[in-house]
Amino acid sequence: MQFVLEHYNYWACIALMLAGFYGVMAKANLVKKAIALGLFQTGILVFYITIGKVEGGTAPVNAAQGALYTNPLPHALMLTAIVVGVSTLAVALAIIVNIRERFGTVDEHELHRLEHEQPD
Repeated sequence: MQFVLEHYNYWACIALMLAGFYGVMAKANLVKKAIALGLFQTGILVFYITIGKVEGGTAPVNAAQGALYTNPLPHALMLTAIVVGVSTLAVALAIIVNIRERFGTVDEHELHRLEHEQPD
């Protein structure tokens, strides 16, 4: 039980990823799928930020020769990933809006039915 309590941040990451994965797999609404994919990505980002922190580490600019320091690279990469993720989500939502305007629905099953009804 002590192990679980000491690593609560990893459990939070796993919970975020599982909630996002469930949303992507179980929901038929495209907006809900896009939001769930963003939630999944947030879990991954929090995981990488969590493992980038070194207990007792200091900033590299303040570190003495041979001192323990926290590597800033994972945090910088995750900032870039956040920007890319937000822009990708914005494009996905714009495509979903266009699908809604063209077909009148954002339900995956309804779109599949409409696709097979229309002649080639």
